[in-house]
Amino acid sequence: MRLQQFTILKSELESLKNRIIQNHIAAGQKASGKTIKSLKVDIDEDSGELSGRGFFAVLETGRKKGKVPKGFQAIILKWISDKGISVENPKSFAYLVARKIANEGTLLHRQGGRSDIFSNEIAKTIENVLSRLGEDQVKEILSLLQKETAS
Repeated sequence: MRLQQFTILKSELESLKNRIIQNHIAAGQKASGKTIKSLKVDIDEDSGELSGRGFFAVLETGRKKGKVPKGFQAIILKWISDKGISVENPKSFAYLVARKIANEGTLLHRQGGRSDIFSNEIAKTIENVLSRLGEDQVKEILSLLQKETAS
């Protein structure tokens, strides 16, 4: 990958990362910040990648009903604390929330999910990269033509 292509890809992936973070926060999904901290841009000589936590997709899909991870009630209790939610009996509340999610899924899942955290942003990023790389290629061709006509 040439330096200009590398720079364009890195810039667009960093921009994607920042837009996802902004959308995540604006949607009121941020709790501990671990999801945000998990977002990493990696570029090598052949490709680029934005990666995050394994269950990142639930930011848009929600969690379906069914088996929950071991210690789910403790996870919910930590979420309550991270979100600053004040309830009379946090352990009972966490138990009820965990049971509701296990039986019915999250509200986001029941409402059909959303596409405004990362899906729309990925499409924009692809368009931006293609457009910028296209501009890069046109500039390179024009530069070569100018060099040839000047000779």
